[in-house]
Amino acid sequence: MPEARGPKVFSIPVYRSFADALVTGILAQHGKDRMALARGMILLPNNRAIRAVTDAFVRRAESGLLLPRIVAIGDAGEAPGVALDGIDSDVPPAVDPLTRRMILARLVQQERSLIGQRVGTAEAVRLATELGSTLDELIAEDRTPADLCELSVGPDLAGHWQKSLDLFATVITRWPEELAKLDRIDLPERRNRLLRGLASRWRDTPPDHFVIAAGVTSAAKAIADLLAVVARLPDGSVVLPGLDLASPDAEWDAIAGDENRAAIETHPQHHLRLLLDRIRVTRAEVVRWRWGDGKPRKAVRGRAVSNAFAPARFTSKWIDLPAPQRSLKGVRLATFAAPADEAQGIAIALREALETPERTAALITPDRGLAGRVGAHLRRWGIEADDSAGQPLAAMPVGVLIQAIAALGVERFAPTALLAVLKHPLVRSGEARLPWLDGVRRLDLALRGPRPAPGLAGLAAWLRSGNDRERPVRDRATIWWTETAPLFADFEAAFACPRASFGDLLAAIRTLLEMLGGEGVWAGPAGRCAADLFADLEARHDLGPADFSRDDLLPLLRQLLGEKAIRPPQGGHPRISIYGLIEARLQQADLLVLGGLNEGSWPPATGADPWLSPRVRRELELADPERRVGLAAHDLAVALGAGEVLLTRAIRDARSATIASRFLLRLEAMTGGLDKDERLPALATAIDANPGAPQPAHRPAPSPPVADRPRRISVTEVDRLKADPYAFYARAMLRLSPLDAVDADPGPAWRGSAVHAVLDAWMREDKLHPDKLLPRIAALLNEPGVHPIVRTLWEPRLVEACQWVADRIATQRIEERREPIVSEVKGKANIAGIDLSGIADRIDRLDDGSLAVIDYKTGSAPSGKSVAAGYSMQLGLLAAIAERGGFDLKPSGQGAVPDQVRPEPMWVEDSPATPTSANIGRPRVSEFEYWSLTKNGDSFGKASSPVGGRAPIAKEDFVAHAIAIFTKAAENWLTGEAPFKAKLHPEYAPYEDYDQLMRRDEWYGRED
Repeated sequence: MPEARGPKVFSIPVYRSFADALVTGILAQHGKDRMALARGMILLPNNRAIRAVTDAFVRRAESGLLLPRIVAIGDAGEAPGVALDGIDSDVPPAVDPLTRRMILARLVQQERSLIGQRVGTAEAVRLATELGSTLDELIAEDRTPADLCELSVGPDLAGHWQKSLDLFATVITRWPEELAKLDRIDLPERRNRLLRGLASRWRDTPPDHFVIAAGVTSAAKAIADLLAVVARLPDGSVVLPGLDLASPDAEWDAIAGDENRAAIETHPQHHLRLLLDRIRVTRAEVVRWRWGDGKPRKAVRGRAVSNAFAPARFTSKWIDLPAPQRSLKGVRLATFAAPADEAQGIAIALREALETPERTAALITPDRGLAGRVGAHLRRWGIEADDSAGQPLAAMPVGVLIQAIAALGVERFAPTALLAVLKHPLVRSGEARLPWLDGVRRLDLALRGPRPAPGLAGLAAWLRSGNDRERPVRDRATIWWTETAPLFADFEAAFACPRASFGDLLAAIRTLLEMLGGEGVWAGPAGRCAADLFADLEARHDLGPADFSRDDLLPLLRQLLGEKAIRPPQGGHPRISIYGLIEARLQQADLLVLGGLNEGSWPPATGADPWLSPRVRRELELADPERRVGLAAHDLAVALGAGEVLLTRAIRDARSATIASRFLLRLEAMTGGLDKDERLPALATAIDANPGAPQPAHRPAPSPPVADRPRRISVTEVDRLKADPYAFYARAMLRLSPLDAVDADPGPAWRGSAVHAVLDAWMREDKLHPDKLLPRIAALLNEPGVHPIVRTLWEPRLVEACQWVADRIATQRIEERREPIVSEVKGKANIAGIDLSGIADRIDRLDDGSLAVIDYKTGSAPSGKSVAAGYSMQLGLLAAIAERGGFDLKPSGQGAVPDQVRPEPMWVEDSPATPTSANIGRPRVSEFEYWSLTKNGDSFGKASSPVGGRAPIAKEDFVAHAIAIFTKAAENWLTGEAPFKAKLHPEYAPYEDYDQLMRRDEWYGRED
């Protein structure tokens, strides 16, 4: 290389692969002397860059090769490489990042409490993270707490910003005292001292080997000081990525701004311009790196990219640009309808690249959701892409299990949290897995419905309770759970302790994690990372906030686990890669797919600094948050230099329409429209399309043999049999019953069952005592499974409706000589060769000795119209059972009494009821009543009858009518051969429990 005058600063243009071009040049200059090459040093920004350059050396090593020392000098938050020999002897060690965060969180919590604001631990740690980032920026710019205290911003600063500034100043003033106690310094401060020490040594004694600083774009002052020295070493040079050497001087000067215009921090060259200024080099002194990457690419792409990102006030030149200078040949745009289609299309493009031998392809996107979906689509072809950004520990199996266990303790063994832990794939892996899952499934079935009382005791009580239908299921679960519950005893005790610290809860989580999953939970990269995190947290938790509550545990763990990236070990596909923006720097491929080009993604949304206002940041000469836009623009500009580039975006996301990236709009405007790829969106839609015309299912109508059909039925199932025979078939013959949700809110079915249970217990146990009804309602509403909102909304109406029931019963007993005799009584009778069964909510004996059948409704009562149509026969069929002696009419709560003897009255004041001769004879039902607890005008509660009065059916004919209706139905479907046709009368089949099974949406409305 000809010797450059002055500082030796070079730039590798965007249309060349940075790592390959750099290595080609280094080998051309120093490769002939292998020992000289090995003695040399390359300074890179971070460890990812080291990997990229190392891979480039491997690709170009024709035989064995001794690599030069490759050192990461550290981005913000990263430590310099260990190869800085002898420099760190006098520099104190850096404070551990977690220790720093915990102490800062404690300081934030303490200072906020002094002004009367309580901050939870999770929020304090989040604020400490932001505070640490701002503090790092101050250190990088050589600012001290004294500079902040001496800052004068005048009275114009908004009140909330002034409070944040005062709190920030107080915390960072106390922070040096905390560091002194630990005998540590901040990591950025240690980096500054090491780099300045190295710069001082090389300035005084230049090294006897070559030194190349490559790919470094950070303009932090300590880094800039070192680069300034390296550029002026006898055998030193600085190589920058993608510095624009082609734009006119006026545009270059506009980036830095002047007294009339602010600097354009969103420009892709702004950070490089700032770096050149700080190393005291003008753009004219920068020389183009003359070695390439071995691939034929034209400089015209670089000029077009430069023109596309011209400052806004210079974009008028696009009109007069010659076609070659605004042409982006080889760059095409694919627009998709939704993110799922975009991921599918990108996966197809990457898969297609593999059809060409040795061709490489990569996806670059800041959207981790898009990257994950593309990786999943690639696995359909057996391609495991090398995703260098990795996955957050919170999304890995061990991270999910840790969060589930924490939620289990915080929610006090709520069913959803408990089952999430028990079903996790890391729990009881190996041979014990299948027996374990058998027990978990039994417990799952037993926990359906509203939430039990909290804790292990609440679960045990729930499993011991239940009605006749629930008891067998819960008994089977109890056997397994009794053996399993002791595993959780110590864990529950730790979370129940009101004085438990963060460390105590972490220890409880770790212990339970090992008991459930064994030592295998700590295996693999994710397991080792989780183990290290737990060890660090347990060792340093006492440094953190003192005001800790259990409610802080889960959000705090989510935050800490989400920050740990688990990168896969080497072994991904050698020609397919997925990169984030940081990982993509210095990388290249034959095909680059730049995905997620929408506002908020690329460029990212720029959030405000929660500690310092924009004005304060300007006074301190800190970077504007908008500089992130400029860095994203530079990443895009460098990626556009690849030989073939595919740009993609989705026009909608999961919530709304998206806005195209401002960068993409620039490219479209300058070129007059990028080449559109219509093929990929079509393929993305077609790849999973159903081949041929759809074949919808027909309406099901199974017709099993008569001998196999049920010979018994409940009165509540008769309407289902007539209106939707298939639903009856699925329930009665296939034995398929819908399951309640786990941890479900109390729904209409639960409310109905609960009200029936309350009224039954009030009659059986309290003998209708009016003072004992409301306490039973209160006990019902205070059950653990009742949501507070449900309790608040339902309590007033339930109290008023039940009070209406009590008042009406008392009035009827006195005025009508009507006596309730049984409630919730089961009965059955054989009608038309079928055993018909049912439960009567209440049966009263009237003064004339006849009976009244009452059905409680928490919703609306059936109308006379439905009865006239042959439905809602429940009261009539219950009456038929009663008249056939199918109910045991011994009074509830009484001993056995002959039917012809008037029972002893239950509790009533001045009841005139006395035994009469009218009580003697065969039971006869004369009244059929619905007692509805719904709103009735301005009150709650209403009694109605579906027969008599203006109804089409008279009371005396109702029983015979109901029997005739039932007999016809039984002869059709139970003793006859009629098929069980789905939705035969949909207007009387409102339930949807079996709609999916019958594939209703495929045929409903298509068939006569």
